[in-house]
Amino acid sequence: MQFSYLVTLALASVVRGATLMEAIASQSTTLSTLNSLLAEQPALMQMLMGAKNITILAPSNDAFASFVQSPENKAAAADNATLMAVLEYHVLEGMHMSSDFTTKMEFFPTMLGASSNMTMGSMMMSNMSLSSVTGGQVVGGMKMGNMVEIMSGLKETSMVQTADLMFEGGVIHIIDSVLTIPKMPSVSAVDSQLTALAGALKATNLLMAVDMLKDVTIFAPSNAAFKAIGSATGSLTEQQLAGILEYHIINGTVGYSTLLSMGLANRTLPTLEGPDLRVQATGDKIFINGAQVQIADVLVSNGVMHVIDAVLNPANTTATANPTATTPAVMFQGAAAASNVPFTSGISATTTAPSATTQTAAAGLSVEQPAVGAIGAAALFGLVIAAL
Repeated sequence: MQFSYLVTLALASVVRGATLMEAIASQSTTLSTLNSLLAEQPALMQMLMGAKNITILAPSNDAFASFVQSPENKAAAADNATLMAVLEYHVLEGMHMSSDFTTKMEFFPTMLGASSNMTMGSMMMSNMSLSSVTGGQVVGGMKMGNMVEIMSGLKETSMVQTADLMFEGGVIHIIDSVLTIPKMPSVSAVDSQLTALAGALKATNLLMAVDMLKDVTIFAPSNAAFKAIGSATGSLTEQQLAGILEYHIINGTVGYSTLLSMGLANRTLPTLEGPDLRVQATGDKIFINGAQVQIADVLVSNGVMHVIDAVLNPANTTATANPTATTPAVMFQGAAAASNVPFTSGISATTTAPSATTQTAAAGLSVEQPAVGAIGAAALFGLVIAAL
């Protein structure tokens, strides 16, 4: 594996100084589909040809072939607006060589939803309807052994197959699957099997309000967390439940795990409800008040979502982390577990995504993730939860 990867790198360097079209054409056996799709988007192609200092994550022919196997994806790929958004999400600001990636997850702004101040040229295109993140929707990237892994929406991952194809405007990395554009929080919650959270948001009429926020960090209690306080949920008024949910949302700050573990560690952050949350980083763990982040960095259309192991209580802001504890901190005194997960009636997960099953130690650390293919574009661009 290591030998073949190094050979690939050596071959890739041959096209240094080529135009974008020449670089793509030099890889006709793997990038002919991308070449054809770009030909159908002349405005985007013109912008890319004139851009400087960019990185293109180029899905291979096999990646596109796998992507369009379902009728929904095939229809989505035939829609110009959808196709444009998909392609924009594969273009990164800045030139990132394979050697620049580290064993810690880092996050890179893409062209999708990017503001005009990005350094991709005056013809920057924008699709704000699919991204409410200042500076553009992001992808994650990290080194996995001798390979580079790219993480997109719902923690779907793609591996770089051929790295460092140079062209005059930047660099191309050929990847093995089409990236998944992050969904709105309400859809991501269902697809991540956080059905209690989705049901609670529905019960308080907060679904659309949360989806329409910009630059958010959502601390999403797992179904087990809601079940653990099930005896208390039945007596909550709609207003009380709404206040609890709003206490889990930071508006105006996108706190990816890298930021939580460093820049925001041991600091307090204001919530939509009003009272502050406290972020604590201890070793390879991140705590929010007394709740631990179990699954970090589920990218959503307007920011990021982290799955936590307890429901936070705005009336108990002094709960603190215990890194050695084997059970979550008590947030609701006297609450007992229910036999069923509350708020889930009539709501079911639409897919089993890595975001529902992939636990991380936290904080973008060197935690191995499974590489899986992209999910269907019909769900990827869904603007409503059918089950709701």
